[in-house]
Amino acid sequence: MAKLVTTEQMRALEQTAVEAGVSERSLMAQAGLAVAQEAWMTLGTVEDKPVLVLCGPGNNGGDGLVAARQLAEWGAPVHVYLLRPRPEDDPEWAAVREADLPVTVAEADPTSEALEGLLRQAVLVIDALFGTGLRPAERPLEGAAAAVLARLRAAREATPAVQLLAADLPSGVDADTGVADPATVAADLTVTFGCAKLGLFQAPGRTLAGRVEVVDIGIPAAAVRDLPFEDLRMRDLRAAVPPRAEDGNKGTFGRALIVAGSRRYPGAARLAAEAAARSGCGVVTIAAPEAVQPLLVALPDPTHEPLPTEAPGGGELDAASARALLRALRGMRARALLVGPGLGLSDATRGFVQHLLAGLDAAAAEGGTQTVVLDADALNVIAGEADWHARFALPRILTPHPGEMARLLRTSVEDVQAHRLPMATEYAQRTGSVVVLKGAGTIVAAPDGRARLSDVAHSALAHGGTGDVLAGLIVGLLAQGVSPFDAASAAVWLQAECARQVSEVYGPASTLASDLLRALPEARKLLDPPSAGPAGPDVMFAR
Repeated sequence: MAKLVTTEQMRALEQTAVEAGVSERSLMAQAGLAVAQEAWMTLGTVEDKPVLVLCGPGNNGGDGLVAARQLAEWGAPVHVYLLRPRPEDDPEWAAVREADLPVTVAEADPTSEALEGLLRQAVLVIDALFGTGLRPAERPLEGAAAAVLARLRAAREATPAVQLLAADLPSGVDADTGVADPATVAADLTVTFGCAKLGLFQAPGRTLAGRVEVVDIGIPAAAVRDLPFEDLRMRDLRAAVPPRAEDGNKGTFGRALIVAGSRRYPGAARLAAEAAARSGCGVVTIAAPEAVQPLLVALPDPTHEPLPTEAPGGGELDAASARALLRALRGMRARALLVGPGLGLSDATRGFVQHLLAGLDAAAAEGGTQTVVLDADALNVIAGEADWHARFALPRILTPHPGEMARLLRTSVEDVQAHRLPMATEYAQRTGSVVVLKGAGTIVAAPDGRARLSDVAHSALAHGGTGDVLAGLIVGLLAQGVSPFDAASAAVWLQAECARQVSEVYGPASTLASDLLRALPEARKLLDPPSAGPAGPDVMFAR
């Protein structure tokens, strides 16, 4: 996994590099050179292609000055636009003056007319105005900075649009949270130094960054190894999924038990069950109210555990259902249990969840499940109990969307969205759970303080039922022996890959949760060890 860092962590890494003998100027030189190289690769060649470098007053501006000088040496017509004059003793500024590059200072261009002309001429702009030190929520951009970015935005919206490369971060994005100043201009490419910043994986910073390239600037590898935050990458997740033995049987690949569905929401059970089965799980069993089971027989692969209920109408699970399920668990030997999709939220289902959780440890001791996934309505039940996590010791995974997370934390959705990573990691540690905080840039947080962030924000997943598919993938991978943290991570990646494949055919607006299942076989193959045979087409499901 590629490491993601906070501003404080990045400063500590740079200090470690300095203590190891790498000078601060060498770090800046490597950063600026990397920006210049990416600019060259973006343009194909830099000769006779005008480049405008916007430089701020800090180290980010220094990176831009290094890039400007390097591009000029390679033959690019480069113009430097300074937000403020640089100190006379700044060695990078001295090097730019010695190279006799054309320079404009914003204070000499009060109406930004000169900048507008430079933007019209440029084929590429390098944004090196502000880096990791900016906190837009505390101090919004104004004055010359806001004016420069306004001109840049207009150039990006013009025809043809100027290409934009951001150095480390798009100016105005908070490196820790992804919060962005309204003046921030979206980049085509962000070249980030040493490690990717957390803000590049959280909305709206993730969208504003465009494609993100992480470049080495001389940070010692040993200093990075134990950092707690990572991104989700296919090649790393492959190692977490066990190889599929050719001589295995259905028992080899585990049993997943899915407790889901009600008279109003039978589809949730079907989506979760098929996702679990297609994840590679050997046997999937659906436990649903007896009255609902006839609605689920159209899916022939799972087995069924009809649960009795004393609830009126028989369409919801209750305490009697929990007792029956706990008895069944003792002999079923299901490795993983999913509880919650489509249960509904009533006094009966509250009683079911409470009784079930209270009896899980005893059932596990007699051969019951090893790990439990709590999703949807199960989360809404435990949100009403502050000490729910003390009621059982089994490893658990929680899969809240922002609204459910707000109920668990007894706060607002707005607060959750503004502090996604710290809230997910704190709750995971406090409750001893793996927490999958869904949404744009899903976060998978572990009880030991680690977290993995997805860089995917896909509106194809903004449909009812996609959470049921994700929960089914998680429980299916758990049943195959994948650890909770890795199972949740791999499931998040698989769901996003399914959304990518399906939306290429149907478009994100028309993609349904059930369509993700049609793409799942091809997506799941990507986590298998690479084969020597030819690669198949990217999308194989029926159109």
